[in-house]
Amino acid sequence: MSKCEQCIVRQFSSLKALNKEELLRMADCKTSYTIKKGEPIFEEGETVNGVYCIKEGVCKMTKLSDNGKDQIVKLVKSGELLGQRSMISDEPANLSAVALEDMEVCFIPRSEVMGFFNNNNQFSMNVMKTICDDLKDSDSHMVNMAQKTVKQRLADTLIYLEETFGVNEDKSLHIQLSREELAGMIGTATESCIRLLSELNKLGYIALTGKKITLLDKNKLKRLQ
Repeated sequence: MSKCEQCIVRQFSSLKALNKEELLRMADCKTSYTIKKGEPIFEEGETVNGVYCIKEGVCKMTKLSDNGKDQIVKLVKSGELLGQRSMISDEPANLSAVALEDMEVCFIPRSEVMGFFNNNNQFSMNVMKTICDDLKDSDSHMVNMAQKTVKQRLADTLIYLEETFGVNEDKSLHIQLSREELAGMIGTATESCIRLLSELNKLGYIALTGKKITLLDKNKLKRLQ
């Protein structure tokens, strides 16, 4: 049995539509990498000639803004694929992917993936659905930025971080973003983000210990939304 057959990425991504023969072919042509925390998997503007399967770890997808800062557009966890849209549109990557913790990833060349795309209808439908879901998330994010207060957006993001990526043994959020990264995600200045975190801390909704954030009262945070 090929390792690809039991892989978490196969269970949760477009690859679940591949048959045994296709999985064996993919296993033969894939390249596996260890990406250290802080290292890029690929960078904005780079030609990504294939897709990356995230076997372990979490990365941030960022875009360089006009003021020269990297803004986090989304976070991607194990079980997901990177680079599907660039591969299909045949354009350079419009985002950078940077490891937030040590990661295990596999790279599958474009020629192989496009073969699956042309010969496996369910696989191509799955890829299209993933891209549509990304667009839907992007629309929702745009509406939230326009209609919710910064405090509501911060509460939303903290809950999302806990529910999507879990907590450490001490109950603090497993994914530790810098205050600047968190500010970028909610669309505010770093100083405002620090002030709001301090306010939520004083209210007893969260606890701050150095860089760590622990959610103490999710119900109250949700009611801010």
